[in-house]
Amino acid sequence: MNAEKELIAKVSRLKKERNAIILSHNYQIPEVQDVADFVGDSLELSLKAAKTDAKVIVFCGVHFMAETAAILCPDKKVLMPDLQSGCPMADMITGDQLRALKKEHPGAVVVCYVNTTAEVKAESDICCTSSNAVKVVQSIPEGKEIIFVPDKHLAKFVEEQTGREMIIYDGYCPSHVRMMADELHKAQASFCDAPVLVHPESPADIVKEADQVLSTSGICRVSRESSASTIIVATEPGIIHRLKKESPEKTFIPACQWCNCANMKMNTLEKILWVLEDMENEVVIPADIRVKARGAVDKMLQIAA
Repeated sequence: MNAEKELIAKVSRLKKERNAIILSHNYQIPEVQDVADFVGDSLELSLKAAKTDAKVIVFCGVHFMAETAAILCPDKKVLMPDLQSGCPMADMITGDQLRALKKEHPGAVVVCYVNTTAEVKAESDICCTSSNAVKVVQSIPEGKEIIFVPDKHLAKFVEEQTGREMIIYDGYCPSHVRMMADELHKAQASFCDAPVLVHPESPADIVKEADQVLSTSGICRVSRESSASTIIVATEPGIIHRLKKESPEKTFIPACQWCNCANMKMNTLEKILWVLEDMENEVVIPADIRVKARGAVDKMLQIAA
């Protein structure tokens, strides 16, 4: 038995002993995706966490995702293989900064992208993901002022789709903003019949080239269903592993070769094993913050349902 197979066998054994489930985001490294019980986007992982009967959730993603699972599952132990796996976008806004913005716009409805800390969610009225942000904003009564934090690119896409003008915070995803239209144009020139699937965290000059703008789960679904033999994918390239597994007969071209999220790649098989052995790296949220944040997340899930 080679080293990787031995690791996987140990993880499988410990997972049963601990009554644990392993959840992985679509951007994780291939071997983490392969050992996971479920691979998905932020919304899918939140729903899976909320419904699981497992007592332990090993969350392979970045910190805000594990926090969301802990918000939804206070009776479960949520562990991260690497607690340092954070999200630069989530770190761009703090609870204090959001409270100051709310004071400037009293009465505004605060929509927070799921890529935020639990404290920011606790200061928000409703949460959203890239797959349901349009629906969430459409659910807010006309005439209500809307604050959208922290991703300005997703916010601008939502404005275009809904016709609702919003107060937009100046945050962004460092991986997606590294995408360059020139590189995408080269891919389009080389594969002129290939549809372009774009994540809405991307800058406007990338989004305007899209055949469809989709969350990572949407990119996976459309890729499976598409009759195209070659598809250009504009998002963090970790998703290519899943796309190839689900549609091995197709060719997937990343629009950006250097847009990896280093934080997403911090989780490894070894760290999954260690966290199951030691039962450490638990994500703990103060009760008062968890209860307030739960309200914003629950509203999002009601719309998703």
